[in-house]
Amino acid sequence: MNKEEVESRIRSAFAKTIDDNGTKIEDALTDETVLLETALDSLGFAILVARLEEDLGWDPFSISDTPFYPETFGQFVAFYADNQP
Repeated sequence: MNKEEVESRIRSAFAKTIDDNGTKIEDALTDETVLLETALDSLGFAILVARLEEDLGWDPFSISDTPFYPETFGQFVAFYADNQP
């Protein structure tokens, strides 16, 4: 799956997770958006990662041998795109 496809699916899962919390910011997500400044807390990110694993069929945090903590939306997307099975 190319990076654009991965990003599209992440945006969709991100929007659904944020919408579940009653906030809509999916249009405001840029590569520079700091993840800690979004409407998601730690539980929200856990839900997002679970949704993405169900949708994409992989969890890059389990696949990667190196711990990684993305700070921005762009880093999050790149991590998913770069760590596919």
